[in-house]
Amino acid sequence: MKKFFSLLAIGLISMLSFNSCKKTFLNEDVRSKYTPANLTDVLSFEAAIAGLQTIVRNQYEGDQGIMALLQTGTDVARNGQTTTAMAPYETYSLMNSQDVASLSFWRWGYQVINASNVIIQSAQSGATSLTPAQITSYVAEAKFFRAYAYNFLSTLFGGVPILTAPVSAPKIDYVRAPVDSVISLQINDLVFAAANLPDAAHVVAEGRINSAAATQLLGLSYLRANKPALAEAQFGKIITSGTYKLVTNRYGIKATSPGDPFSDMFVYGNMRRSQGNTEAIWVVEEAPNVPGGVSPTDQHRRVWLPFYVKVGGMAVADSLGGRGIGRIRPTNWWTYNLYTAGDMRNSKYNIRRQYYYNDPASPKYGQRVIVTGATDTIQNIYAHSTKWYSYNDFDPFGTLTYKDRIYMRLGETYLLLAEAQFKQGNTADAAANINVIRTRANLPGIQPSDVTIDLILDERCRELIGEEDRRTTLMRTGTLVERVQKYNPTSAGSIKATNMLLPIPQSEIDVNKGAVLTQNPGY
Repeated sequence: MKKFFSLLAIGLISMLSFNSCKKTFLNEDVRSKYTPANLTDVLSFEAAIAGLQTIVRNQYEGDQGIMALLQTGTDVARNGQTTTAMAPYETYSLMNSQDVASLSFWRWGYQVINASNVIIQSAQSGATSLTPAQITSYVAEAKFFRAYAYNFLSTLFGGVPILTAPVSAPKIDYVRAPVDSVISLQINDLVFAAANLPDAAHVVAEGRINSAAATQLLGLSYLRANKPALAEAQFGKIITSGTYKLVTNRYGIKATSPGDPFSDMFVYGNMRRSQGNTEAIWVVEEAPNVPGGVSPTDQHRRVWLPFYVKVGGMAVADSLGGRGIGRIRPTNWWTYNLYTAGDMRNSKYNIRRQYYYNDPASPKYGQRVIVTGATDTIQNIYAHSTKWYSYNDFDPFGTLTYKDRIYMRLGETYLLLAEAQFKQGNTADAAANINVIRTRANLPGIQPSDVTIDLILDERCRELIGEEDRRTTLMRTGTLVERVQKYNPTSAGSIKATNMLLPIPQSEIDVNKGAVLTQNPGY
């Protein structure tokens, strides 16, 4: 069986979240884990949804640098402490069909898709005790996650095989569907999800997906389908719903401590709607000290924070965000040229640009760390976003991040809306929506004549650094090569048009003996 096409293996692996041992002669009814055959009641479907959410949360598993390469080799970052997986994403000439990260993303995507398909098929089987409303709810939830996975895969790879039913038998004749067909499936799934998921006030638990998240992903899918008017309508629904509001005032557990409204959103304990974050649309929750409450692969802190403890006289401190290891180093463009004076997003609470020796045993204690030729500014000391600051006494080594992840928030909605309006030539409204974000940041407004896709991408970077997967944004907008050549001299000489898509994993091609799984050009 191991020799069969790994899309099948991926599907079967994803079903482990539901799996149970074979019944013995005792004929025990094991209710703690589930197979598709016994997804029959609410308890089993709740377990299946929990398993699906776990797979989704582990999006960046595998090599420790997997999440880093969604930033490095773009306009915003270069490699710091490099892993094997990261190297081809900075030196693009090393990229080939054996790429470790491409295979990891491919496998994750089809695990999510197959787990979603299990839930959809089981709920619609007619062999459950679910009410019609419950069937619709579970199908809507699963369709959102299936669309989320297909959006990720089709952005990275272009056309990919479409699976709309669980994989239950060996299959070695997969073919790639055109990317337009994949996006069409996403749209159909999300139209259903947006219409049938509850709003944020009526989800059964705060961590469950809601209709606004489906609406935002639907709008983004319409952008990818070059249907900007339909995209504009989706983003407008969220903004005018009254459910979400930009954070403009201090709030939460550190409201009386030094900071600003923007930094408050990224304090652990402030990130969820119930904690005061009126901007949060989709938050993936982490729960330290709860079994299964933390992703074993979440190393955002290691990626974004420099390895400052390598500098003599520096010690791990919660005020410095805990221990990072400097997987990435922001580009000089991001560090020195992107922000203007007065931008709240560039305040000392949101971007750390200065360090002070904090080890009392050091003769330099209390003095500012001055970068010299002897100090490694690629890995150990550099300006960085504070969004991933987190620290726990039980893990001073910093293995994991232990922090909620904001996947969607209203700040991005305004910028996506502006993008949709710009694509229709409506620069006046696009500028107005960008200015909503700039006003919150204490910046002057722009004029309609200023609006370009580059300006929108710049504003996304100011607003969403450390949140968006920058690589997928640039791939989606077709600007990866241009922006890297303009802003990242480390990668400018090796990137080429081929790198607008990742290679289809060669191992997938090799075992697909019954049909041709075509490779992307140039690999």
